[in-house]
Amino acid sequence: MKSVKNLLLVTLSCITLNVSSQNISVPLKYDFGPGKTEAGFTQVLPETEYSVEQGYGFWPGAKLAGYDRIKGGALKSDFITSDKPFYFSVNLPDGNYDVIVTYGDKEGTSSQTVRAESRRFMLQNISSEAKKVDKRKFTVHMHTLGIGGSDKKVLITPREVNFFHWDNQLTLEFNGTEPKVCGIEIKRNDEAITVFLTGNSTVVDQDREPWAAWGQMIPVFFRPEKVSVANYAESGETLLAFKRELRLEKIWSLAKAGDYLFIEFGHNDQKAGVNHLDPFTSYKETLIEWVNEARKRGVHPVLVSSMGRRSFNPEGKPINTLGDYPEAVRRAGKEANVPVIDLNIMSMKLYEAWGPVNSGKGFVDASHASVYGAWELAKCIAEGIKQFVPGLSKHLMPEFKKTFNPARPDPFDTLYWPLSPQASDRKPPGS
Repeated sequence: MKSVKNLLLVTLSCITLNVSSQNISVPLKYDFGPGKTEAGFTQVLPETEYSVEQGYGFWPGAKLAGYDRIKGGALKSDFITSDKPFYFSVNLPDGNYDVIVTYGDKEGTSSQTVRAESRRFMLQNISSEAKKVDKRKFTVHMHTLGIGGSDKKVLITPREVNFFHWDNQLTLEFNGTEPKVCGIEIKRNDEAITVFLTGNSTVVDQDREPWAAWGQMIPVFFRPEKVSVANYAESGETLLAFKRELRLEKIWSLAKAGDYLFIEFGHNDQKAGVNHLDPFTSYKETLIEWVNEARKRGVHPVLVSSMGRRSFNPEGKPINTLGDYPEAVRRAGKEANVPVIDLNIMSMKLYEAWGPVNSGKGFVDASHASVYGAWELAKCIAEGIKQFVPGLSKHLMPEFKKTFNPARPDPFDTLYWPLSPQASDRKPPGS
């Protein structure tokens, strides 16, 4: 992996050059490994390093090796692997894409976890049997800074410049105990339902270990080809700032009838300052304003009450630190007749089940979840979808259609999550 300094320079150059990815022809097909190249595919070797001009390739940082087993056909006979996580990027324009990963080893086994952009969970610990090569598909959302055909751009924060999103590339992270990738196919998907996520650090795709949020976990809950999760949340955001930075306008430029808009704020809106909104007046009114705007466009709005912070009273019971903001969401839902996923109530049940001590395994600090905590909160969101958003719940993967009771959380070791190379002990903005 490149150093943060070099990564920053490359990312800035991508934004500055404003690569014309609109002219890229999809589908794109890449055959990984030193053997014969499948017809219609582009060969990718371990030394194929990403450049803006080339438009695809690996990021430095992992020692890559290519193997050719000869048998099995051009695509399946060879692969690229590493004993460290590795990243592959492709220049692409805004939109949803189906990605088919061919993986395995004709003379061995393989096991890999795939994440996209800033640690967005796409494929969970997929393995191939000995001497087998398999394929798995996921659907991913890709976005850039530009807004439609205008000169406007989303006003990102300085920390976001380092992210693997808001650039002109789709970046895939291959991780796990034995990743062996034979090939990748990328096809545009204009039919998938897009679930746009708006919110703060409790929703965002956190880009560094050990931080996490439910928004980056939930993509793996949905059936590929049917649903694409588009996470536009950012740490420290409020309703007012989100709109002022043109993040909402960016969503409107891409949204189509039948898509969904999930709205979860509150943690930062309650703070004094220029972005403060009063819960039962301006905050509730702004929520309803967004709801009405979504409906005008044929987009289904869903309100999500703020997840609780990790805070307990002397008796060991979780306490509400968000004042009237969760209740304001409930009232907005009733007034506007819009579904409300009450993550606030579900999260408090979850924390009570963990207790003051064990809840530390679900959090990195008082406000921000660990990977395990984010996973459990994503299960709460899925439970809310099953109860209140039937049009979307039918597209959940079978394993996530089971009832989840936050009062009975999963064991702490339930999720396999190999660590990404990027880590930081610096707290994300917001609280």
